[in-house]
Amino acid sequence: MTTTDLPTLYARKILQGFHRHYSVFQEVTAAARQRFADGDWHAGQYAATARISFYDIRVRETTKALAELTQLQLDEQVWLATRQLYQDYLQFHPQAELAETFYNSVFCNLFHHRYFNNAYIFVETTLSDAIPLAVETEYRSYFPVVTGMHRTLAQIMQEVDLGAPFADLSEDIRLLRKAFREQAASQQVNAYQLRIDVLKAPFFRNKAAYVVGRIVSSQRSYPFIVPVLRDEHGHLYLDALITDVDQMAIIFGFARSYFMVQTKAPSALVRFLKDLMPKKTLAELYSAIGLHKQSKTEFYRDFLHHLAASDDQLVAAAGIKGMVMTVFTLPSYPYVFKVIKDTFGGGKSIDRQTVIDRYRMVKRHDRAGRMADTYEFANVAIPLARIAPDLLQELQSTVAGSLSMDGEQLIISQLFVERRMTPLNIFLDYASNAEIEAAMKDYGQAIKDMLAANIFPGDMLLKNFGLTRHKRVVFYDYDEVQYLTEMNFRQLPKPQTYEQQLAAEPWYSVAPNDVFPEQLTTFAVPQPHLRSMLMKHHPELVDASYWQQQQQDIRTGVISDVFPYPEAVRFVRCVRTATEQDKR
Repeated sequence: MTTTDLPTLYARKILQGFHRHYSVFQEVTAAARQRFADGDWHAGQYAATARISFYDIRVRETTKALAELTQLQLDEQVWLATRQLYQDYLQFHPQAELAETFYNSVFCNLFHHRYFNNAYIFVETTLSDAIPLAVETEYRSYFPVVTGMHRTLAQIMQEVDLGAPFADLSEDIRLLRKAFREQAASQQVNAYQLRIDVLKAPFFRNKAAYVVGRIVSSQRSYPFIVPVLRDEHGHLYLDALITDVDQMAIIFGFARSYFMVQTKAPSALVRFLKDLMPKKTLAELYSAIGLHKQSKTEFYRDFLHHLAASDDQLVAAAGIKGMVMTVFTLPSYPYVFKVIKDTFGGGKSIDRQTVIDRYRMVKRHDRAGRMADTYEFANVAIPLARIAPDLLQELQSTVAGSLSMDGEQLIISQLFVERRMTPLNIFLDYASNAEIEAAMKDYGQAIKDMLAANIFPGDMLLKNFGLTRHKRVVFYDYDEVQYLTEMNFRQLPKPQTYEQQLAAEPWYSVAPNDVFPEQLTTFAVPQPHLRSMLMKHHPELVDASYWQQQQQDIRTGVISDVFPYPEAVRFVRCVRTATEQDKR
């Protein structure tokens, strides 16, 4: 084969690998409708976990095929031509931005990071000047002036097609209209004065489906989300109407699992969502719909643009320094960067690979709205001029094994990135009494939500939790995370002798996974006034039987409801259609 034929071969191999990936991804996503209709929540959990691995599997397959062809030798002219031809292939591709990212992943697996520039890969997208895909391909428009509001809403729910019948759709629509009148009281809009745009595909996550759209009038646009739940008889009901943009942002938040939603044109879907939630970044929205690799790409591009447009330096992150990670941030950018230390302090018995595995475990798991999502990057180049001298000294003394130099660039071999939050311990130092109580109440609820998702956070010190801009408490330190069902929760043995009472060390045996809930609040919340607030709202957290019951529920297949919206916005019915025994 001549060198003129190789670019075509390489470009087609990579595009075929991408098509294989997206086909499998969409196949599993499409099955979410039937899993929801059947109430097969365990299958949904399995599919959500498995789907996260699909991308890396396809990249490895494609990389292996190309490695056999190229013998890992980079012919510069061939690969410059390959990139150009691949770019031509994507001109009218409906998932062009995802295909660019797939190309980058394959190339970066094959060759040295010195080639990771825009000549060889798509550091900058080539699609910014392309004709954008029509957003209208992703939604349907409805006009109540034609058929009336009640019939229009019934038609919307029928055409969304959630795969199961409604228990009482007429009553649901009455509640929906009532909620809209209350939430839009300042703007009385008649049915003939508006249009309703609804995304064709519903969003599935955990035990709910979500209908997403907007109501458009001549004065303004009202974004909305309608959660749909399934009762014990297999019938559906509308549970709430959410029109508050901040509350919608929490539903699509970075501490939640990825939605399952079908789309042929992801960029169009994301643009529609961006219009509803303008404060959300493209990276956050791609992540929310399960396209986490594209989210990484969008994040990295945004970070590079921010570096080019700013001049502040990376500095050590605020808060108590951790024993496992060195953490730093760019003050003008809302993220923190974490590098695993060469050696761990505090008698940590885990190793580097365990830390990596636990961060990846959280990414694959249901984060229940209480654990921050994390990007993991390899061979990240940062200009030395943008690193504060004291931070560079700290990096060289704590994570030297992860560093190398390439001219004026510092290369970090493995980097974790999380959304920056206010550490809970710092917030509590300056908050008002009311804010402190609200935060401690939510701290306890965050622990309970993680337990319901089969997560034992391990180190529950306040410094390992942060507050989002919505004042939600979120956990972000994962080196001690384990599955709840792997732990052994025990009542603290009572001393039987005077010597036992005075013993400085435990006089009873303690196995590696033994946990004594009676001691948790003492160690995690040593401040008496904070501990009393926690106990006021969550006294069961010091009772071993409570933790044991959570384990038993998980082992017997109970999947608790953790609603991503307030109880106050849920519809009030004369007879509740959903079972209540496992709701909190």
